[in-house]
Amino acid sequence: MENTEVESDILRSVRALLRELDGHHHAFQGERGMLRWTLHKKMDRNPLNSAILVKILVKELERAEKGDYRHYIIPLLHTLMYTLIKAPCISDDLYERVYDFCKKLLTLPKPYCTIGLDYAFRLKTERVAPGVLYQRMIISEQSLKSHPYPYQERVFIFADPDVLSKAVCNSLVTEAKASQMYQNPRSCMCYVITRAVQAALGEDCDVESFQRILQDKPTDELEHCFRQVVAAVECTGSEMNADRARHAERLEKIYSMVLNSSAGGGCSPGGLHGTPLPNPNISFHLWTDEDQLWKELVLFVRPLSQTCEQDCLSQELDNFEIQDIVSDCDCCEQTRFSVLSTDSGIERDLPAAGEELPPPGGTDVEHARLQRKGGIKKKACLLESMTLLQNSCNGPGAKQSGKLHRKSDSNVVSMLHLHRLYTARIVVLGDDRVLGRLAQAFYSLRKRETRRVFLTPRLNLQFYYVPVVEGQPDTRPTQEHTTPGQMELCELAVYLGKADPWYESNINTLCHMIPKLATMPSSLSTHPRSDPFIIDVIAYYVRLGIQPVYFQVYAVKILFGNAAQEPAEDVFLTELSAKVQDCKAPKDHMQTKKKTTLEVPGADLAVTYTKVLLSDRKKEVDVFLRSTGLVMKAIPSSETEDLVCLNVNIAEVVKTSNLSGRSFSSAANKIRTRNIKIQSMEQRTFNLCLDKDFRRTYTNVVGVEVSPCLEPSYCLQKTRTMKFSLHESEDVGLAKYMPKSLLLPINTFAGIIQ
Repeated sequence: MENTEVESDILRSVRALLRELDGHHHAFQGERGMLRWTLHKKMDRNPLNSAILVKILVKELERAEKGDYRHYIIPLLHTLMYTLIKAPCISDDLYERVYDFCKKLLTLPKPYCTIGLDYAFRLKTERVAPGVLYQRMIISEQSLKSHPYPYQERVFIFADPDVLSKAVCNSLVTEAKASQMYQNPRSCMCYVITRAVQAALGEDCDVESFQRILQDKPTDELEHCFRQVVAAVECTGSEMNADRARHAERLEKIYSMVLNSSAGGGCSPGGLHGTPLPNPNISFHLWTDEDQLWKELVLFVRPLSQTCEQDCLSQELDNFEIQDIVSDCDCCEQTRFSVLSTDSGIERDLPAAGEELPPPGGTDVEHARLQRKGGIKKKACLLESMTLLQNSCNGPGAKQSGKLHRKSDSNVVSMLHLHRLYTARIVVLGDDRVLGRLAQAFYSLRKRETRRVFLTPRLNLQFYYVPVVEGQPDTRPTQEHTTPGQMELCELAVYLGKADPWYESNINTLCHMIPKLATMPSSLSTHPRSDPFIIDVIAYYVRLGIQPVYFQVYAVKILFGNAAQEPAEDVFLTELSAKVQDCKAPKDHMQTKKKTTLEVPGADLAVTYTKVLLSDRKKEVDVFLRSTGLVMKAIPSSETEDLVCLNVNIAEVVKTSNLSGRSFSSAANKIRTRNIKIQSMEQRTFNLCLDKDFRRTYTNVVGVEVSPCLEPSYCLQKTRTMKFSLHESEDVGLAKYMPKSLLLPINTFAGIIQ
């Protein structure tokens, strides 16, 4: 009877989640975003109910697949996978049902087939080696040393102090510290060992006694046991025809060895127990320096690059000094050394890797001075570096033009099958202004990597966005700018919420919740073991949000009224706005001016743009008009306008004549384009603002050129190609297959649901 009540309670929680997706949960609007978190916390408090939740989720998935409820599938599937990772033990029958359902998703369009394939691969490994997903997650997130699985991850939270208040930043720092207060390598190793043994043996092990014995062991013995468990699980997970029974035998030997090493001797089975899933290693940063993102990534990668990566990377990268990395290396030239080569210079004539060339006569000093350093052994440096840069873009290639504004896909198989040992998950907090800074930092990082590849072969870079808008968004210092509304400041988040309902339910709900929680007295100071809600949701997001949505970054060239001032170049992601400055005449001139003279507002502009057509043909248009200002939107307002273009809204001044005389009215002139040039035909200039950020305002502007920002590696390859084919206008060689545009990937749970 008790199991029936528990099952009914869990079913009600799952149905409440589905009603929230449909928008029919009006009675609990204040709990939006907390239903999923509450459900998983119930399982953490009583892990034995995880199997019941898995059964319910599988039934709901099968019902959604048969009926017309496809928008339920991805949220239910993410909830199911997160439960499987945290569950102490799941029967093989349940694994088979979930695996079969994931295979059915392969017949559906993207993103269902993409997510289904990814989870099918994971489930296949988890089924034969229970606990492998939990083990890999803990090892990578907590940076535990392990040769069978050497991957490491870190979550970087970046907050702009000019966008978020001090109270919000302090609240997030407190939560991040409290969530990791009781995390240490010893406890994490105990978690991995206990989870693997219990998942393999089920109820045949005494978990309480086993944990007590592990905690009493010296650190060196615990590390030895940890290495044995990791090696056993990874060995089973990597085998082609792995057997779950043989895997259980391996772990049973380790389990018996640990029990026999204690003075208490053997123990009796004590039932299943839950194993905590600690939050990932999170570092919080106030974004004050333009190069801060680059420097943090270098410091994350560099300390371990001289140990476990020497076999994976070339000697040139390993000898790369951090002083050269952190400093800008535009004019960095390496010293050239004269070396003496005694071979033919042909690769096949070189000795084997293990052989050493004997010194060609002479003293040891001369041999040390004139030794062969690789000769001219063929190395496809240019091709490899360009292909590495192409892979790191994570965007669609130049061949795939596509008319959809956003491309959503997971680049599962890379060209070089790179196994980058490091993963940096960058979480930015704020509104569209902080996304503009992210686009700037991403463009700068890509230019650095094009000049000299360092992070690309080592680091897998993932971007995440959590919108945060406070109650008083007016942070502009002057009154001449009108403050956008709160929803206008989060246009990209609104778009992602429309494209991915699970992102809307879990992440967009944090927009006003984070500032609200920051004003409340925190219970973490008095009860450090209480559940940190914000950090838990961010951890869930970075773990399961693996489907990127690509956004075009736009380049802008700004011309100034002062001829001595050099044109400025910048990039923007969401919006460019321009407002013509009012021409203030002197007072004496105003007094002599006739009252009948009507001053015309705005300025005459010459607009040249390429019109966007569904046929993808190019059509140049020249327009002369009078305008008071314009706004370029890169994010579409609705999903029906999902094209790769800028939506330009020009406030045109229209002259009208009536009985009372001449008058002027304003009309909206809407343009869809990818490339546009605007030039002022008068002495009047205008102010320019990028990504709604008053800190990125340009004054005394007379001309603007906007176009899709090109990928720096493509520009480099194009320049090198043009040296040999001066009259070739189209892409040739490797540039033909490289991504042309710079796309910023923002991870969501589902990408774009068609």
